[in-house]
Amino acid sequence: GVPDGSVVLDVPEDLPMVAVDPGLLERAVANIVENAVKYSPDGVRVLVTAGTIAGRVELRVVDRGPGVPDDAKDRIFEPFQRHGDAPRGAGVGLGLAVARGFAEAMGGTLAAEDTPGGGMTMVLTLRPAADHSPALPDLPATAVS
Repeated sequence: GVPDGSVVLDVPEDLPMVAVDPGLLERAVANIVENAVKYSPDGVRVLVTAGTIAGRVELRVVDRGPGVPDDAKDRIFEPFQRHGDAPRGAGVGLGLAVARGFAEAMGGTLAAEDTPGGGMTMVLTLRPAADHSPALPDLPATAVS
């Protein structure tokens, strides 16, 4: 879990449903948010936003931590990778690898972008439930919020 008050949600009520496994989505989002909180400076809240972009549902987790150099962005999704500035007791480096694996298992993507002004933004993109692609034939629709 994360400390109370460490996350701000900005998720519209009319966000489309997504075709996902609710358990996988919950764990993926929890891993992403926990990672963002871990690397954020004390007292600086993580922002979670959602919306639709190009017919897909996009969840963004924005932190103001140290960020990651461009040449290391893909490596942070590999198992047992930890950023050089990892706080003590920060885990073993599986959270983002698991989150990306779950995102891909649900037909989505997880990518890292720089946060303007400093930090990292993790972007989880998923198909709306109306998209009946054969990759996810029988999964229930679940609200991202």
